[in-house]
Amino acid sequence: MPGKILVKTPRGLERVAASVIEEVLGESVKVRPLPKGFKGLVIVEVKGSPEEAAAIIEREVLEAEKVFIVMAEVDSDLDEIARAAADVARGRISESETFAVRTTRRGRHDFTSIDVNVRAGAAVQEEVGASVDLTYPDKIVWVEVLDEKTFISITSGAEEKKKTYPGKPNVLGILRKIRVVQMPYTGPVEAAYKIGVRIGRAAQTFELRELVVAPFKPVNAREMAAFLKGVFEGIDSRYEIQRKTYAHKVVKVPVVIQDMYQFVRDHRGEPIVATSTRGRAITEMSREVREVVEGSKVVNVLIGAREGIPTGILKRATLTVDVAPGITLATDLALTSIITALVNAVLVGEEKD
Repeated sequence: MPGKILVKTPRGLERVAASVIEEVLGESVKVRPLPKGFKGLVIVEVKGSPEEAAAIIEREVLEAEKVFIVMAEVDSDLDEIARAAADVARGRISESETFAVRTTRRGRHDFTSIDVNVRAGAAVQEEVGASVDLTYPDKIVWVEVLDEKTFISITSGAEEKKKTYPGKPNVLGILRKIRVVQMPYTGPVEAAYKIGVRIGRAAQTFELRELVVAPFKPVNAREMAAFLKGVFEGIDSRYEIQRKTYAHKVVKVPVVIQDMYQFVRDHRGEPIVATSTRGRAITEMSREVREVVEGSKVVNVLIGAREGIPTGILKRATLTVDVAPGITLATDLALTSIITALVNAVLVGEEKD
């Protein structure tokens, strides 16, 4: 009886993946893209070792995002799925390991994916005595329901590429200390608006403590209005995406306007990090940046636009850094580049201690 492999691909690339699989595995396979019309799937039947075939697919087929060796194929009945999951787990999951069940259901059934997770998880736990860990399991039992048939596979937990893991730094605490003091971009109204949008989106992406729009001399009111309109639209559009997709509560970045000279006077006592091509390379200052950020409740980061930060203000800066020595950053890229560099400097500073 031929072995089966279930391949998951990006939607729309099923036939491309199938073609490449046929090419790398040769005539000894039968490949079915879009089984029963379900998108993002390819079923591969192999005459030889499914383990060897799966390894080749993993190595050679870039369109294959997940490759599961089918260890059990049963009717899509809750009791049968639970029994099969327990059978497959025997000898593949030890009592000392943790596991989780991940179910994807396609088609109409009288049960939900959660029902499968609960029933199959209980059956596996009773069979092998392992503990459940839904966040970082050692092993994962994959249950892929395709209409009236269900495929079951087990892989290492590392197969599930998560956005976070134990010990991975979370930079949100750093970012919420940072107040960006941004010189406005002035010039043609349409250009000012577009750059305002990009700066607003960047500020909200990082969920900064505050964005201060800070001219240091009189500016054209219409150009400033266009820039501010763009900033608010950028913040609002990014905030709506974050609010719908993030697990944590998202804070909309507040925006104020203040003359840059007056801002520096008013915030005496708070650290000021000025960004300038006159500064030292940030790669040389990671420890100093870390000390300033970790030792303060708020860090003010000054960013120029078409002109750099005035020299008189640089004299008052706690640190003056150059995040990209040898080039001048475009205004619409500056905030993103500078904040990323500062965060990385803090993390590198931690590693050096």
